Amino acid sequence: MATTNIVDVTSPEHFQAVLSTDLQRISLINFWAPWAEPCKQMNEVVAELAKKYPQLLVLQVDAESQADISESFEIEAVPSFIVLQGHTLLGRIAGADAATLASTIAKHVRAPGAISPQSYTDKAPAAPTEKAEAAEDLSRRCRDLMSQAPVVLFMKGAPDAPRCGFSRKIVALLRDQGVPFAHFDILSDEAVRQQLKVVNDWPTFPQLIVNGEFVGGLDIVQEMVENGELKEMLQQ
Repeated sequence: MATTNIVDVTSPEHFQAVLSTDLQRISLINFWAPWAEPCKQMNEVVAELAKKYPQLLVLQVDAESQADISESFEIEAVPSFIVLQGHTLLGRIAGADAATLASTIAKHVRAPGAISPQSYTDKAPAAPTEKAEAAEDLSRRCRDLMSQAPVVLFMKGAPDAPRCGFSRKIVALLRDQGVPFAHFDILSDEAVRQQLKVVNDWPTFPQLIVNGEFVGGLDIVQEMVENGELKEMLQQ
């Protein structure tokens, strides 16, 4: 894209550097993936918004290649959009909702001083109002889920309808290897999602479990497939 206020993010450091250049500026972060058809359509919408509002900073983030940034904003699917002023969250739009995206940008770019922040990205989220599940019970429930089958995949979405590119890729890997597996959609249970990060000491998803033990995420599983280690593990 030729528009000068559109920046293709190349790393988390690049992202922070560009975002911090002017903390009073309104920024639109476009999380997209080249394989997702809705992203192609929304990229055109984003390009038009960038032209219409030259004072708007647009950060293009490939959600797969920049996984650390995606995880930090808890991006569940693409396309997704984050609107910021500095480190202040002004809006979050999930999916190919061009009308909502356009109205959100128009609201904040036209009147950047008259904002009502939804939250602050440099502060911890508010405590939940509902009574949290006891940590011991939650940990036990996670262990039970991890042992529901010899191979369990904790992923975003379902094998036939993955909700992120990483989950889509690991499902394809397992199916190509003829590996039968059970799955759990971590988007369906936030408590399980957060506790698994602690139980397995691994911050991202998908997570592959074999015989009740954590094996790894997409990169590790892909490497194990390539060197034959996964096949050997499953045979044992």
